Amino acid sequence: MAELIYSGLTKQFDGAARPALDGIDARIESGEFVALLGPSGCGKTTLLRLTAGFEEPTHGEIRMGATQVAGPGRFVPPEDRGVGIVFQSYALWPHMTVAGNVSYPLEVRGLPRAERARRVDEALALTGLTEFADRAPAQLSGGQRQRVALARCLVAEPRAVLLDEPLANLDLALRASMQDNFTAFHRRTGATMLYVTHDQGEALALATRVAVMEGGRIRQFAAPEVLYSEPVDCFVAGFVGDGAVVSARAAGPLGPGGLEVETMGLRLTARGRAALPTHLCIRPEDVRLTDEGGLRARVRGCTYQGGRFRVALDTGGEDLVAFSRTRLNVGAQVGLRIDRPWAFREPGMPALAVQETAHV
Repeated sequence: MAELIYSGLTKQFDGAARPALDGIDARIESGEFVALLGPSGCGKTTLLRLTAGFEEPTHGEIRMGATQVAGPGRFVPPEDRGVGIVFQSYALWPHMTVAGNVSYPLEVRGLPRAERARRVDEALALTGLTEFADRAPAQLSGGQRQRVALARCLVAEPRAVLLDEPLANLDLALRASMQDNFTAFHRRTGATMLYVTHDQGEALALATRVAVMEGGRIRQFAAPEVLYSEPVDCFVAGFVGDGAVVSARAAGPLGPGGLEVETMGLRLTARGRAALPTHLCIRPEDVRLTDEGGLRARVRGCTYQGGRFRVALDTGGEDLVAFSRTRLNVGAQVGLRIDRPWAFREPGMPALAVQETAHV
């Protein structure tokens, strides 16, 4: 397996007002499972295509380990990069059996029959398809077809596996099942995997690290739990997870236990590393429903989510989200307490000076 290294990677398509990728600098370690997450048009699929060799960069370079595969004066074609690709469309040959589909890349490369058989058997076993080896693709479910595509990718022993929204065509139950399959596949093979998705649930559940992209740039590249609990800017805070992003100002110095901030007429303690934050990310877990809370809100909605209710709240200035064990009536007035939300400074935004204020 190989690490993937991107340095100053830029892609400008002819006629486009702005680059599809704008100076990407990132390193994916050998054996990592990384997800590229972001809205449509953010550049994640372009980054995957550049990695595969389907597009050439306008500027910058891509390395696989010590080997430059794209850069000034050098471009290694897709067939020589040693990467495997799994698309959402499966792209299986309908006239071939499962084993035939998986074996085909090895036949093209001219491997001996015995070697082909050994590697096909291993790939089918790793993807749980041994008993389906003699079936045609038309006889398989959507999830099974996706596993055939994965086995066909694996059989070539790629240096990296690239997955382009591979679960987009599956129903909800199959998607959950295939998530488990991808996780097990990565654990068994130790493959370097780059997974493109716009579904944050998939990204957070599958990847060891997630690159959140917007406007051709990586806004934050971190473990899923870090993205959720410690977003670096308003885009990541709003795009990843549930909750609210509200304006705030420092009301005291930054210390080991966090800092005092002022928001929505309250003074409270927040987590953070910015001495002069501009915003708070308030997750549902940070909001407590209590009659003793210093903030009042009206219930705008209450949705059951299996074991708990998601409660949408209107504070009269900001909309928050909380969890409740019981159903609350729409229109009911409730008290809130906000415990240790995440404070951050939006890049490029001037912060207000520390202001002393009384607790509410």
